[in-house]
Amino acid sequence: MQTGTLLLIILSAIASLAIVLYQYYYASKSKGTTQGILTFFRFLALFGIFLLLINPKFTKNEFVLEKSNLLVLLDNSSSLNSPDTRRQIEDISQRLKAHGGLAEHFNSKSYSFGKFLNSTDSLTYSEKATNISKALSTINDIYSKSSAAVVLVTDGNQTLGEDYEFYGRQQDLPVYPVVLGDTTQYADIRVDQLNTNRYAFLNNKFPLEVYVSYQGAEDISSLLTVSVAGIIVYRERISLDNSANTKIVSTLIDASSVGVKEIKVKMEPLRNERNIANNERVSAVEVVDEKTNITIISEVLHPDIGALKKAIESNEQRSVEIKRPNTPLAGLADVDLFILYQPRSSFREIYKFIKDRGASIFTITGTKTDWNFLNSIQNSFEKNNYNQSEYVSPILNPGFTVFDVSGFSIEDFPPLEAYLGEILITKSNETVLGQEIKGVDLNEPLLCIIGNDKAKEAVLFGENIWKWRAQSYRNHQEFKLFDEFIGKFMRYLSFNDPKSRLSLDYQNTYEGISEAGISASYFDETFVFDSNASITLSLKNKDNTIAREIPMLLLNGYYNADLSNLPAGQYSFTVSVENENVSKSGSFTMLDFDVEKQFYSSDYRKLERLAYATNASLYYPSQLDQLIDNLLADAQFVPTQKSNQNVVSLIDFRILLAIIVMALTTEWFIRKYNGLN
Repeated sequence: MQTGTLLLIILSAIASLAIVLYQYYYASKSKGTTQGILTFFRFLALFGIFLLLINPKFTKNEFVLEKSNLLVLLDNSSSLNSPDTRRQIEDISQRLKAHGGLAEHFNSKSYSFGKFLNSTDSLTYSEKATNISKALSTINDIYSKSSAAVVLVTDGNQTLGEDYEFYGRQQDLPVYPVVLGDTTQYADIRVDQLNTNRYAFLNNKFPLEVYVSYQGAEDISSLLTVSVAGIIVYRERISLDNSANTKIVSTLIDASSVGVKEIKVKMEPLRNERNIANNERVSAVEVVDEKTNITIISEVLHPDIGALKKAIESNEQRSVEIKRPNTPLAGLADVDLFILYQPRSSFREIYKFIKDRGASIFTITGTKTDWNFLNSIQNSFEKNNYNQSEYVSPILNPGFTVFDVSGFSIEDFPPLEAYLGEILITKSNETVLGQEIKGVDLNEPLLCIIGNDKAKEAVLFGENIWKWRAQSYRNHQEFKLFDEFIGKFMRYLSFNDPKSRLSLDYQNTYEGISEAGISASYFDETFVFDSNASITLSLKNKDNTIAREIPMLLLNGYYNADLSNLPAGQYSFTVSVENENVSKSGSFTMLDFDVEKQFYSSDYRKLERLAYATNASLYYPSQLDQLIDNLLADAQFVPTQKSNQNVVSLIDFRILLAIIVMALTTEWFIRKYNGLN
């Protein structure tokens, strides 16, 4: 307290005493014990008021012993789920907790980790993935501004996330690894990774890539086998050594039947190999049959039909059949697209069948077309036929936007033969190619599309399109550009699915380590995303032993359901919207794959490099006492005493105000009781 403040307090006491003596002894005529009591309470009230006006400040020093943090990270992955290793971890954890010297020097806190860091030391050894770098980065974020030591109890085998060896260079806290498991390096060959497509088309081939690695000193040879649905489809003998210890095997597999096919890649075990769990790996591919069935109906024989069949079937997902108009209609039930070549009156039943089915049509006209019949049998287009043939050249419409035709060139394309006459198209349409005769643009379509999304039509007003395919080959030494153009046309005409309000995003196969989940997007009737919908996922496994209903949660603009805790098996599911007649179904396979079983020995070398990068040391369970001694002897972890100085104003003491109020109240009651004014 400053000297000036102390003098003010003394003066306040003198002034308070002078005032009460004047009031009760000099100015008052009555004397006695009552006057003394009243004098005391009046002095107490006045002195308290003066103290509040002066508001002196008091300084209080508090001394605190600040300890460093000892952070024990315990690996909770399934790779350590053996009786001996579990006993080691429990012993390490208990000894670090119970050590008196550590308790005096450190504030100890234990964590467990697998995929994520957990603020508990209760271990279940059930984590299917180990992310050491994630655990270290989380600890570093929490304790970066304090003195701390990290004791990392693990086998060093990371299966997920950033490589912790390189992350250690960014770590602010020293990391003391305690290596668990067998540090002996055994000869081991393993399948590291499979790469394949999610989907394959029926009767096609799909690629498969296999990454194989070897750890050992001797030259070895092992047989790799690939089986699909239990049937071996590929074999290759692989030779590896200490220097050439990795190999990538690539092959093509036949997709011979529809469905989800399990792909198992297996390496023949080495002699005396300890860990054979990593000698095989399983994936899956879904074989789908999305072949488009196209039928060409024609009464005449023409080279155009063969050219169209070749161009369309250049994509193996399309098949073409050629039929006459009198073919039985029952055989046309599975046709996705009809190509009507130069229709005549014999096509009458075909047109009725197509109209009843609402199927898409590609009409090609020419010199053999019966225009009187064609004009009367359909209401999409008409032509005033002058019965005079002419050769018309194509003009590419640069404003065509329905699908991309920028890669299609009509350079040097020969003209097609067609009848002259005005064309009237009575429905919405867009021209792909226009007509030109001897350099004069007729403003008439040569090739156009007609109609809406449900019933698409296209018309080619000319024959001899086979000449275009031949010219495309002459221009580019291949049929690819012409065939791709026809393929885009077929894909547009055969795709009639309306836009769905509910769309799903999921994989057909999930590994146990992956973030398994199903995402959904739902739109209202105006196709605006609906964020207030209630969407439920109902799933069951193939054996009907598991059935769950999972509410899908809104997350970053879509709905999501987490499936990562499902056991291995095949599942079917349905996603439905509450109070709406909207739902979608699907299926997926959860593979039985435990990445933690891919390692047999501990990776002590990488842990040693991590310790070195953080200015720490590596230890083994037998060296735990040495670790404790080094932690206690390290000067950076010695507890430090810090003083905290608190400055408190007298006005903050509410008791002083209470004393003033009590003094004035007591004085008033005494005066009234004795009849004093």
